[in-house]
Amino acid sequence: MRAIFAAILGSACISAGAHAASSCGDTLPGDKLILENARYQIAYRTDLSPVPVGHHFVVDFAVCPRGKAAMPTSVRVDANMPDHRHGMNYRPEVTTVARGVYRAEGLLFHMPGRWDLTFDIVTGNTTQRLASTLRAE
Repeated sequence: MRAIFAAILGSACISAGAHAASSCGDTLPGDKLILENARYQIAYRTDLSPVPVGHHFVVDFAVCPRGKAAMPTSVRVDANMPDHRHGMNYRPEVTTVARGVYRAEGLLFHMPGRWDLTFDIVTGNTTQRLASTLRAE
């Protein structure tokens, strides 16, 4: 794979809570979760909380570069169940809402349990991955 994963699943800092010190994601309504690494911060929210099994849901998110990091050329969202070693049966579609603000539609957790929601931030041939753990019930 050409992309370099500079931030891996376990190395992203996760701050569960609605309020971060920065303004990343201020345009998103409601409570947000914050993910960050040295280059990027992501604020995201799901339209259903908690996420139920067997229902499509939406993830709205903002990507905020830190320091001299570039804005992404593309972003991807996916999810997998590490305990079962499989992902979703659906591929979400990500659309740009505004500069740095995105919407991922078509996500569906088909089994209850722990899911790792991943955000890939692509700039050139480098990919930064930030992840958050959710439970589907």
